[in-house]
Amino acid sequence: MKVDVLLGLQWGDEGKGKIVDVLTPDYDVIARFQGGPNAGHTLIFNGTKHVLHTIPSGVFHPDKQNVVGNGVVIDPVIFRKEIEALQARDVDPTANLCISKKAHLILPTHRLLDAASEHAKGKAKIGSTLKGIGPTYMDKTGRNGLRVGDLLSDQFAARYDALKQKHLGMLAAFGDDVPTPFSLEEAEAEWLDAVAFLKGLRLIDSEHFLNEALAAGKRILAEGAQGTMLDIDFGTYPFVTSSNTVTAGACTGLGIAPNRIGEVIGIFKAYCTRVGSGPFPTELDNAEGEALRQAGGEFGATTGRPRRTGWLDLPQLKYAAMINGATELAMMKSDVLSAFDTIQVCTHYLHDGERIDYLPFGINPDEVTPIYEEHPGWTEDLTEITEESELPQSLKDYTAMIERETGIPVSILSVGPDRKQTILRSGRK
Repeated sequence: MKVDVLLGLQWGDEGKGKIVDVLTPDYDVIARFQGGPNAGHTLIFNGTKHVLHTIPSGVFHPDKQNVVGNGVVIDPVIFRKEIEALQARDVDPTANLCISKKAHLILPTHRLLDAASEHAKGKAKIGSTLKGIGPTYMDKTGRNGLRVGDLLSDQFAARYDALKQKHLGMLAAFGDDVPTPFSLEEAEAEWLDAVAFLKGLRLIDSEHFLNEALAAGKRILAEGAQGTMLDIDFGTYPFVTSSNTVTAGACTGLGIAPNRIGEVIGIFKAYCTRVGSGPFPTELDNAEGEALRQAGGEFGATTGRPRRTGWLDLPQLKYAAMINGATELAMMKSDVLSAFDTIQVCTHYLHDGERIDYLPFGINPDEVTPIYEEHPGWTEDLTEITEESELPQSLKDYTAMIERETGIPVSILSVGPDRKQTILRSGRK
């Protein structure tokens, strides 16, 4: 058996949670492989909206196993609140939820360091969610981090205190104007209480668990967070996240060998969005961009921040598909573009006086100028469409253009936020 991978091809917020939920019936195990509570995977069904941050999006299917992999970083407080919120809606994920002992823990002082670091950057801030993600990954690579498995050690308290004291020393170096967004004493008490809760869940050696599942013939879907353009190596550095969001991250984040990767499902919006700072070639910083934001409800699921909006960027999309080895595509929010009579698509960049169709090293406004082609829009309401044959011809043409440019089939079309508003195109059925 192979592990299929589902991940975002843009700057995150593509709709990964919904598609994981739609595809979960075809799998036995859903496994998150990187990121942390900075993710916000939104799922809507039966008239109810759910937002997941750390727990895999297969959790609403009680007969499926959900694994939080070693590449994920966990805030015990947020994790417990996420579980309690699900339980309040009569969904109990604990019976089929496993957590890797090698996953790293986010401490309260990690969050303080995150806030202090972002504050110190001033106008050059990267747009962190201030969840402590970056400092936690820094401790991981610096070989100082605390892992879930450390909770089972009688040395845990000493290790925690040593790391806390290290962080306090780092905070002192920022000077007297370091922001203090919360009381450390109160946050620490809540954190330690949540740690005790976390210890009561099923903690596993996830790499063995997943490889044994493969050997037993079980199907696994690896769920990514954020998006390709936020990858620490291949994204718009330094305005990126702190983990590898691409297909290769599924190998290191789950303990899966590269030759065990099967299909790679790349998800993208029919247009582009971005949260936070950093280059965004097709951004519409105008009334048209605001109309797109309002039509698409483009506000962060985790932070609530307005998302920057822009037209589809084909050089960027082709780059992301190449890096990930995408074998099929899922196009989200095609229904949002019903608000526009015509649609612009970036097909090339003007770079150093040359017309190019690939993503260069730098894509700041002074480095590239997008070149657009105009496509006819569709004014039909797509949200009640259930069959591919019912789609307007202009949307079919738009989809065919994307397939032609990327060389990859668009196997899934989303025509609304609910799980039912999803069209599995011929070939995937």
